[in-house]
Amino acid sequence: MRAAIAQTDRTGREAGDMLGGEVRRQLDGDAPHALVVFATPDQDHGELLTALTAACEPGVLVGCSSAGEFSSAQSGVGMTCVLALHDPEAEFNASLGRGLREDRDTAAGNLVSGFSGLEAGGFRYRSALVLIDALAGYADELVDRLTLLTGGVYRFFGGGAGDDARFEHTVVFHGTEVVHDAAVALEILTNKPVGIGVSHGWTPGVERMRVTDAEGMRLGSLNAMPAADVFDAHAAATGQTFDHAAPVPFFLHNVLGVESADGFRLRVPLAVHEDGAVSCAADVPAGTTSCIMTTGSGSAAEAAAAATRSALEQLDGHEPAVALLFDCVATRLRLGDGFGEELAAVQNELGDVQFAGFNTYGQIAQAEGQFSGFHNCTAVVCVLPR
Repeated sequence: MRAAIAQTDRTGREAGDMLGGEVRRQLDGDAPHALVVFATPDQDHGELLTALTAACEPGVLVGCSSAGEFSSAQSGVGMTCVLALHDPEAEFNASLGRGLREDRDTAAGNLVSGFSGLEAGGFRYRSALVLIDALAGYADELVDRLTLLTGGVYRFFGGGAGDDARFEHTVVFHGTEVVHDAAVALEILTNKPVGIGVSHGWTPGVERMRVTDAEGMRLGSLNAMPAADVFDAHAAATGQTFDHAAPVPFFLHNVLGVESADGFRLRVPLAVHEDGAVSCAADVPAGTTSCIMTTGSGSAAEAAAAATRSALEQLDGHEPAVALLFDCVATRLRLGDGFGEELAAVQNELGDVQFAGFNTYGQIAQAEGQFSGFHNCTAVVCVLPR
């Protein structure tokens, strides 16, 4: 497998022309078999994708709007980053699932209907990059349905589309089509293993609480107390300021952990309602056990490094070609300039192997032996073999 990564702060058609030309240059004139696009929301995505397609003629294209873009060479906001893959020995297919809010079964079914690995033989390893309009909700449910429909033989990784932390409108890309309330998938079929590593670096507080009222991303109560009252008590006990009118600075350092069989899945609180409920960035299942999580200044970099090592180890001795990193916009906002330390930690583990990625609204990881599901504030690293 050969890979090309390009990035620019230009927008629209100008960005597409530049990025497509750079991809062709890095691939010695070859057209990519697959192109993955992470794009700032502040541009005409249709113009970008049309120009990109014309410039480098990818076999398939998927992508999404983002909340911060990065690669081995550069990181920031307001950019577009592309990853191109060329491998005649692999197979890539792109699919689209619409209408997540209304019908996850149909959306998941449409995604899987575009996979050829369930019917065709000849490939030992089946993986798929999944990018989702997380503001539509039900991301956890969609990942579970994909796992069931594929009989557990696929490994999934990816994240939720972003809009630079505005939480207003996010979209995914399928070819030159720009779609909201949807998910896209890039099926990757290979005869070499793909590595997927997951780690978040947060630790649970002492007190476990029952989620006594929750619906989707709205958390009503913990231990029958309004969720906001629970966070108020935690702020008072730890000497922190918690302003209900501007809660994000507090929430970035005090996320909710939902206990599962393989650890705590993180949920970032976003807003406080008048009735004391709290909106989160992902679903919080009623009846589960949860607690407020804490983290240290170096934990994000350590977690990303651990996820990268895990992904590399899964290659079974094959050389890595390129890596993808997905981490939460909340992590970038919490760390500020310190987010560069996380990227440096990933690069240190990869050596001279390039990586690309974006800050997401939730991260997807579904693989055997891993901390699986839909996450917040979690580093997910995928390493593709050469």
